[in-house]
Amino acid sequence: MQAGPFRILIVDDHPVLREGLSSILHEEPDMIVAGEAGSGEEGVEMFRRLRPDVVLMDLRLPAMTGAEATETILKEFPDARVVIFSSYSGDEDIARCLRAGAQAYLLKDMLRTELIEAIRTVLAGQRYLPRAVQQRLRERRAYRDLTTREREILGLIVKGLRNREIAEVLGATEGTVRIHVSHILDKLGATDRTEAAVIAIERGIVAIE
Repeated sequence: MQAGPFRILIVDDHPVLREGLSSILHEEPDMIVAGEAGSGEEGVEMFRRLRPDVVLMDLRLPAMTGAEATETILKEFPDARVVIFSSYSGDEDIARCLRAGAQAYLLKDMLRTELIEAIRTVLAGQRYLPRAVQQRLRERRAYRDLTTREREILGLIVKGLRNREIAEVLGATEGTVRIHVSHILDKLGATDRTEAAVIAIERGIVAIE
């Protein structure tokens, strides 16, 4: 790991949280806050301009999500280091961010010491996943993957659409939609549409805007 000071970019749409993170980082003698961004797009632009050592990236951001911003940054700068921090612990959220290239995934109820440990671990070129996050990924192995069409239909179920309305949106027959819904319930282990919607949100399969 190179010598400090290490430059950190904070990306979060909540000014109070950015201020809190900045305060924590300022207590570390070898870390400085290089910049703060309030959206995914702004975070990408600031990374291009500042080239920080680590990005602290919120997951749920307006327009461009943290996972999308991470993927964009890593495509342009393969050596970039991104730490996702989120209040969402769904296995789909976690897996999506890791696929995008994030080296760490932290929950926002983390301790200050855990945040610093994660940053230093990532700076050393290693991945950092807390036990709770590792557990969610282990549980994920027991789930059966949904197809692209099933995910699309599940998203419409979460929005409250019935089979007939979903069929109209997708240009499919109501019977076909009914079969897909049956498969979705089976794969999620849900007894009805409402439970399927709850599971979809909890796991991060469908994001609520």
